[in-house]
Amino acid sequence: MHAQVVVLGGGPGGYAAAFSAADRGLDVAIVDEQGQLGGECLLRGCIPSKALLHVAKVIAESRHVSEWGVAMTPAEIDIDMMRARKEKLIATLTGGLAQLAKRRKTRVIVARGQLQDSKTLRLSGGDPATYDDETLTFDHLILATGSQPVVPAALACDSPRVMTSAGALDLPDVPASLLVIGGGYIGLEMATVYAQLGSAVSIVEMTDELLPGVDRDLIKPLAKNLESLCDGRIFLETEVTGLADRGDHIEVSFAGAKSGSESYARVLVAVGRRPNSAQLGLENTGVVVNERGFVEVDAQRRTAEPNIFAIGDLAGEPMLAHKAAHEGKVAAAVIAGETDEFDKLAIPAVVFTDPEVATAGYSEVQAKAQGIPYEVALFPWAASGRAQAVGATAGLTKLLVDPESGQILGAGLVGSGAGELIAEVVLAIETGSTAYDLSETIHPHPTLSETVAFAGEVQLGTATEIYKPKRQRTRS
Repeated sequence: MHAQVVVLGGGPGGYAAAFSAADRGLDVAIVDEQGQLGGECLLRGCIPSKALLHVAKVIAESRHVSEWGVAMTPAEIDIDMMRARKEKLIATLTGGLAQLAKRRKTRVIVARGQLQDSKTLRLSGGDPATYDDETLTFDHLILATGSQPVVPAALACDSPRVMTSAGALDLPDVPASLLVIGGGYIGLEMATVYAQLGSAVSIVEMTDELLPGVDRDLIKPLAKNLESLCDGRIFLETEVTGLADRGDHIEVSFAGAKSGSESYARVLVAVGRRPNSAQLGLENTGVVVNERGFVEVDAQRRTAEPNIFAIGDLAGEPMLAHKAAHEGKVAAAVIAGETDEFDKLAIPAVVFTDPEVATAGYSEVQAKAQGIPYEVALFPWAASGRAQAVGATAGLTKLLVDPESGQILGAGLVGSGAGELIAEVVLAIETGSTAYDLSETIHPHPTLSETVAFAGEVQLGTATEIYKPKRQRTRS
């Protein structure tokens, strides 16, 4: 068998690359052993987690309306129905992708692919009915094999009560108690879901802060809400030193700010992910893999082997589905002979907790570390009429602005719908827009989107919703 372009991996980056190449008239085959397109994101990650976070948000909002004199009956959880609804969602979306592949005449080979050399994949396992030869040759290959959860040796425990994010999204039950190991975005999102469903959730994080690397002023409202949701069971600067299955519970040993041991009905390990670069046969090619397991690529996503490209989690951080999809389109364009590069100035990141946290461009942490001059413009949502109306007054919109040009360098939002609002600032960064441009763009009232314009006004000293005159600079 032969194809002009083979894509190894059918996740968001893989199918975006394959479909883009097919739309350019190339003969394309996707090799993926899952049997369903969508990858980790659709099958066991982004989509099912956001669906469950929506359920968690509805439960939370049903409690908040009591402030308006509306009494709601406490939620009754039918875990079987919830699980079935999640599986139906996944089936609908994967079915749609299968139809799109068919309409584009893109072959989907259900198999494990391993490189024999820089022009040949050996196929095995999966569904032999989808391929009639054990080898698949190609002119170009796009590696899109994604990543998998990391489970350190100290946290390895062969027990169904110890889960990674994939297991947690299977919704085995609503445990009486759950320990989430890891204060990153995956851990906090899953903590939010299970706490709203009724579990007594605890969170343990080795560093001294949740969401390490994110500006502290954006984390404060989230940390406060999580403290309430978890009844104060958030343990920072604490390491889990061991897990032991005791039959009906997991015994967990701690060291650091919290020490000793405690028992939990279930434990979720969410301490990070690693790229799936092993066992691909890359050693049979000129592809270079760095010490962290990422495949080294140039701006066109081309590896050291000229006809092999790598995208998504495999090609480096940030490990985000939307980054992978754009990289896949770049690789497809380059293979088709077009001039293209992955040169994005801002890749948005969203933590879908309650409240949401969204960032793009430079953070204060990064700007300080790199010695980049900046000014900060903050607009508190307590001054927003819409935020007051919907009970989102803990929110905040933050802009990092170049002191000389006024261009937007970065942004962060925390609050309801922050993930929807960040796109405007991403566009501003990509187009070189300024705080003045944002402030002069008429936003609909009353909306939370206004807070982006208001933050621009804060930078200019023209804000009407709060009193913050522009700081006068002294001239020497």
